[in-house]
Amino acid sequence: MKLRINHSFDFKLVSDPAIADKVHKMAERVRWHDPILVERKIDQTSVVLDDGQAEDSQFSFLVVGDSGSGSHRGHYPQRKVAELMLPHHADCRFMLHTGDVIYLVGSSEYYNENFIEPYREFLVGGDRPKDISYDQMIFSLPILPVLGNHDYYDLPLFSGLISLLTTPARFLLRSRLELDVGWQGSKQGDAYAHAFLDYLKALSPEKLVHHLDQHYTASANNARCLRYQPSHFTRLPNRYYTFRYSNIDFFALDSNTFNAPSPLPTTSQGKAYRKQLEERCELLKHEKVQILEKTANLNANNPEESDQLDDLRVKLSQIDEVQVDIIKQLVSNENVMVDWEQLDWLKERLIASWQTADVRGRVLYFHHPPYVTEATKWQQAQTLAVRHRLRYVLDEVAKEMGDFAQGRPLVNLVLTGHAHCLEHLKTLDTGHADSNINWIICGGSGYSLRRQRPEGSELRESFNQSFNREMSRDNQLLEGIDSDQDDRLVASSQLFIGRSGHGTQKRRPYSSLRIDVKAGNPPKFVVHPLVAEWHQHQWQEHEVKPFIIE
Repeated sequence: MKLRINHSFDFKLVSDPAIADKVHKMAERVRWHDPILVERKIDQTSVVLDDGQAEDSQFSFLVVGDSGSGSHRGHYPQRKVAELMLPHHADCRFMLHTGDVIYLVGSSEYYNENFIEPYREFLVGGDRPKDISYDQMIFSLPILPVLGNHDYYDLPLFSGLISLLTTPARFLLRSRLELDVGWQGSKQGDAYAHAFLDYLKALSPEKLVHHLDQHYTASANNARCLRYQPSHFTRLPNRYYTFRYSNIDFFALDSNTFNAPSPLPTTSQGKAYRKQLEERCELLKHEKVQILEKTANLNANNPEESDQLDDLRVKLSQIDEVQVDIIKQLVSNENVMVDWEQLDWLKERLIASWQTADVRGRVLYFHHPPYVTEATKWQQAQTLAVRHRLRYVLDEVAKEMGDFAQGRPLVNLVLTGHAHCLEHLKTLDTGHADSNINWIICGGSGYSLRRQRPEGSELRESFNQSFNREMSRDNQLLEGIDSDQDDRLVASSQLFIGRSGHGTQKRRPYSSLRIDVKAGNPPKFVVHPLVAEWHQHQWQEHEVKPFIIE
């Protein structure tokens, strides 16, 4: 049966909670600053990875991101990527996940198919994956994630009803487009919190005290903190956190709470830009309707039409993402919420890291990439917001440190996701403390790969010539609006692995990473891309040479 849609209806696949709600709800779940924890001087942002090997001078770890899809049309990209990592299981100490653990809306009902099943060898009891509850997972190899935007998403009311009811529309969305739309949604990140965080909210005061005495027995930064024990207790203390391994400090951030665009200017240029955004949003709405109507005539059992359905699914997801970004700009006002508590924490911890003689390196990982050449991301307002706010933090650290770093980048490596590709970039002279840093995007581990932007590997940024290069805390430059601008090259892509080709020559290389950390100060990172390519309805080998970051 063909689905007929009213073209005036704005069909939204996802809804994104307000930043204030994300911060508040997550704080409740971990009992942030609860008097019982404060009294015991517990640091809820530190975790000690207690595997008996953290003092080794050399080690390896895995990285995945944007992985959370199930099996679609005869292939299972996330499982294939997991199989690529299995030979490295014994040699690696942990796996970092750059976010979007579960598509499309972080729903608990998809954790078994879209996380537990593909990564079963990394979980205790993984030989019986269907018996593992998403909120009772214990990892034999530590999996240390950050939140992606889809891990926070919920469903608009209409989409939720479609997912719940058995109707032609439900059949279209689930069976033909295979969007993994669970009717529950993430409940503002609650499913992720139950899956990975130490969910203290569920404990009575008496049980809380016993729990803290049992599991918060490690120490860091002159405070008690959570002890992460592989195969025994594998919970994280908060949505953002830090851990030290082999004298390298890892900082896991929640970029979903500092990615809100600044308000659009009230100048004539700003008003004209607002009108452009509104018109584009309307065009995207009609394009989504056309995509949904096209799918009604395609047969998923026909290989050629199955490819078309995959392309339409990717396109629909891209459009929804762009719409979310546009809406964030349109509704932004002077009261835009920025999670300065987290950013101030990062600033203080980076300074403390540099002031600790034994620390030889620093790695950041979070979801939204500040630098990226994937086709849909560079011009997004969220990209600019994250780039600006991270720059602000690094600039503040640089001011505090003076010449202490002796010309070395403040961070050795930044790992992100969100862009559905594998990419290595290096910043040039940006005019800020994020210059000369290596950035790796690992977001191609299972869901709808994307192409590189037509402009290619160089990233140019527009700076207002009269704008003070010293970033302020509350204001940021809006690219593409002010007329008096200076264009400069700020970053260059060294490697891009994403969707390419068309028709029968279409290639989908899904990816993860193994990173070997060598001895020395500063350390050397040897990056091994692990890539499996889906081409002409079968998996093919796709070797990529390792590269070194020093």
